[in-house]
Amino acid sequence: MNIPATSALKRRFVAAGWHLLISTLVAALAAGLVFGLWYPGPYRFLSGGQELFLLVVSVDVVLGPLLTFAVFNLDKGWPHLRRDLAVIGVIQLAGLGYGLHTVYLVRPVAMVFEVDRFRVITAMDVNVSELGEAPPEFRSLPLTGPRLLSVRLPKPGAEETQSLGLALKGIDLSQRPPFWRPYDEARAAALARGRPVELLNRKYPEAATRFEATLAEMRVPSAAARFLPLVARGDWVVILDARGDIAGFLKADGFF
Repeated sequence: MNIPATSALKRRFVAAGWHLLISTLVAALAAGLVFGLWYPGPYRFLSGGQELFLLVVSVDVVLGPLLTFAVFNLDKGWPHLRRDLAVIGVIQLAGLGYGLHTVYLVRPVAMVFEVDRFRVITAMDVNVSELGEAPPEFRSLPLTGPRLLSVRLPKPGAEETQSLGLALKGIDLSQRPPFWRPYDEARAAALARGRPVELLNRKYPEAATRFEATLAEMRVPSAAARFLPLVARGDWVVILDARGDIAGFLKADGFF
């Protein structure tokens, strides 16, 4: 059956539109998984999860409808057309699955206080060969957002020498599960290391108003707030309240 060119083009747009709608719904479900479990709250920014997810999903959402627009032709007959659409669906789902697997591998699993800074640790950062030597409660990597941890210092002697050797290879203490400890054990040390937020205002006077507004949202008085640098995706600092709890984050370079 021959269909007029204008009608055939219209059918292609309709088919691509439906495919776009379905792809968008699938992407929304994937976003719920990623940002509801793996990258909760601010970690979508601190770990770069939002940019990575949007890159994966945008390619996947655009690719499927474009391919549908290209192949949709009723002159092929439904058996042939269904086969083409099924192949497109499989390719699209495979691409989305691979992308989500990548996002999963780099999900944040720990926010670690180490001496004078905090560090976001992803699943790929962890020296998994030592996971079995961690304290029992830390021997599995979380799926619902990072744990708040600290690290103990290595003992003098063989442990200290081994730690130095691994550090030279780029494996820091915060990446090694045997050294993980609950943050509560280092809360006082973190607060003692914290610096007044006023120093941030002096360093970045153009951002002082933004800092104060964000602190007000955190409900942390500026005079009581302390900050420490955060090693993460981009420049961030951790804000501690008067008890040493993490109140939130400010976008600024805290290494000065």
